Amino acid sequence: MYKLAIKKSARKELDSLPDQIFLKVDKSILSLKEDSFPFPYTQAKKLRGEDKYRLRVGDYRVVYSVDEDQKSIIIYRVRHRKDVYR
Repeated sequence: MYKLAIKKSARKELDSLPDQIFLKVDKSILSLKEDSFPFPYTQAKKLRGEDKYRLRVGDYRVVYSVDEDQKSIIIYRVRHRKDVYR
């Protein structure tokens, strides 16, 4: 099992989501932590030029990185797909 760390800015973004979307995103983030391998979906893809991944949850994206040595996942951003990569 992996440890989960959410950056302060990502936590604010999560708090500002509508309730229905928040529940879907929260479920997806928690599934990252519980899986033995933090890339459980085909929607989880590596971002070009970075050591980060994105998880697709409807029209929203969760940007995160994985530290295999520390067995930890760090959530950087949770935003709508039109704003997440800016």
